[in-house]
Amino acid sequence: MYRKELAYYFSTPIAYIVIGLYQLAISLFLWVIPGQWNIIDSGYAQVDGLFQLSPWLFMLLCPALTMRLLAEERQSGIWDLLRTKPVSLTRIMLGKYFAAWTLVLIGLLPCFVHYFVVAFMAEPMGNLDSGAFLGSFVGLILLSGVFMAIGLLCATFSKSQIVCFIAGALSCFVLYWALLQDHYSSLARGVIDLRDLLFFITITIVAIFASILTLRRLTSK
Repeated sequence: MYRKELAYYFSTPIAYIVIGLYQLAISLFLWVIPGQWNIIDSGYAQVDGLFQLSPWLFMLLCPALTMRLLAEERQSGIWDLLRTKPVSLTRIMLGKYFAAWTLVLIGLLPCFVHYFVVAFMAEPMGNLDSGAFLGSFVGLILLSGVFMAIGLLCATFSKSQIVCFIAGALSCFVLYWALLQDHYSSLARGVIDLRDLLFFITITIVAIFASILTLRRLTSK
């Protein structure tokens, strides 16, 4: 299931559009558009804008990826056929989740280009807080995992992709504003605290298994 879903993403324009839009938006804000996130305008060797902007972009990109994970198959009847296969619902959902999350992680890799460019431009060369960058990157990986899990959970509620997207985006926004922001900010300071890691991992696991239980209840009717 994991290989099938990942192959689907890269056999269609979805993967390239999502990764391209994310990197384009980040690059424009960091290097072109004047403002608080522009590296050149700030005069400092830092890429804080990358980690301040990404959570808000992920609130849209992650639900955009998860909204089709179940809707297409449930609308077309493929889901009923899939459930007849000797594969558990848990394995199906985990395969779909990790395939979508892998796409997000691949989309994050080009962000290292900004780090190396800023390190090269710094005076003296390489004068960049690597610890803060790595801590922020770990936080971003975990945050994307949470958003993908929330998007997967919202994808179980409806066969409409638009409804799944709106529900996922709103849920990610509320959850980030109410619970996740402080933990993410802590990691962004370069302090990798076990409590922050466990918080992100716990919410991710709870959301994934809530989606499995919800879908099992809906499809058993």
